[in-house]
Amino acid sequence: MQYFLNGVATALITPFTKENKIHFEVFAQLIEYQIINHIDAIVILGTTGEPSTLTRIEKRNLIKFAHKQIDGRCKLIVGTGGNNTTTVIQDSIEAEKLGADALLIVTPYYNKCTQAGIIEYYTSIANMVNIPIICYNVPARTGVNILPQTMEKLATVKNILGLKEACGNMEQICETARRIRGKCQLYSGDDYLNLPLLAIGADGIISVVSNLLPKETKDTYLYMKDAKLNEANILQDKMLPIIDALFSEINPIPAKAGMQMLGFNVGIPRPPLTPLENIHYRQLQQALKKFGLQIVTRSQK
Repeated sequence: MQYFLNGVATALITPFTKENKIHFEVFAQLIEYQIINHIDAIVILGTTGEPSTLTRIEKRNLIKFAHKQIDGRCKLIVGTGGNNTTTVIQDSIEAEKLGADALLIVTPYYNKCTQAGIIEYYTSIANMVNIPIICYNVPARTGVNILPQTMEKLATVKNILGLKEACGNMEQICETARRIRGKCQLYSGDDYLNLPLLAIGADGIISVVSNLLPKETKDTYLYMKDAKLNEANILQDKMLPIIDALFSEINPIPAKAGMQMLGFNVGIPRPPLTPLENIHYRQLQQALKKFGLQIVTRSQK
């Protein structure tokens, strides 16, 4: 078994200017914030990065910029998944050429393919690239679920070295962990379930809350790996009100609002996503204050 990542990866937001263009200056600030807090990898163009509203040129520019800014200080994971296998292959090959260390590939959404289709999809992509692939299972968004027996088969495919699991079903996740143990890495893709997944042997976390709390998210991982369960639970309990607020609306709406509150001028999501509603804005603001974070007065713009 090859190991790609043991630690925490942040599913990074994509900042926009008032003119709705990518804000590369702030993007650099976000990357530095993660690196100085010892995050092990940065994921761009994942769900949190709003790839569905970015053009191909914008995606290419983000990858090139991130690769240069990171400069080998942590790993760069690029999301290239979609529901057109040919396009995903093209995007994956390009991401590899532009410096990605690995690819995060979500299951084909909307098409609702069979389990056999999932295997063909990932195998076709894996055969065309030379860097690790992390499968991404998030059926609440895609309508497609990677079943444990399917992931067991995928774990034997060249270049498929990990699974970001966000199905939310611990019974299924435990069975998947049993089937792929020693063959393929498992990562928590759900901040609510970080500790349970680490407890059953997950190798790491691909996180949304680490946009705001990179150090604390990394600390929960380290506590669990050092078998300090009490410390991990105390910290996770403290983080839960923020996690609740971050998922009060569809990701990344609250995450972008939260980063604005912390002083990062990330702007608002692109349509059809909208700014965080006032009731949830107040919920997130109160959670951050209670955690002890300093809030910067910055409206959602």
